[in-house]
Amino acid sequence: MAVIGYVSRTEHFSAAHRLHSPFLSAEENQQIFGKCNHSNGHGHNYVVETILRGPIDPVTGMIVNITDLKQWLKVAVLDHVDHKNLDMDVKYFETRPSTTENLAVFIWLRLAMAMPDKSLLHKVVVSETPKNKSEFCGEGLTQQDFDDCIV
Repeated sequence: MAVIGYVSRTEHFSAAHRLHSPFLSAEENQQIFGKCNHSNGHGHNYVVETILRGPIDPVTGMIVNITDLKQWLKVAVLDHVDHKNLDMDVKYFETRPSTTENLAVFIWLRLAMAMPDKSLLHKVVVSETPKNKSEFCGEGLTQQDFDDCIV
């Protein structure tokens, strides 16, 4: 039986967004999201931690080569969100609020599509401030979620 381990990679990016739901009225959006619903939006310096879980290869001593994980994150995620307005520049957020929870799902989906073995993806943690973070572990996803996540 293989020894199971965890490995993580942390990345940073800056992006703007506006907390706003297309399913709510302007008044409801203002009531729910408050100052984060400002029409000009606001920005964050996000921190993303991706955690992989899997067998430690007895030859390489690795679950996955961190260089590969770094490249998957860059191409699949960071190139699409860094220094962007999430609501205007990322198609995924045209139909859903750009909350930290939804951003964690987006990052999970994009990374899973880039990885040769998405079963290694254990958790995505997104911090929008030192006090606010969301975690996503892949529960409840459907094929439609992956189909909707094309950039």
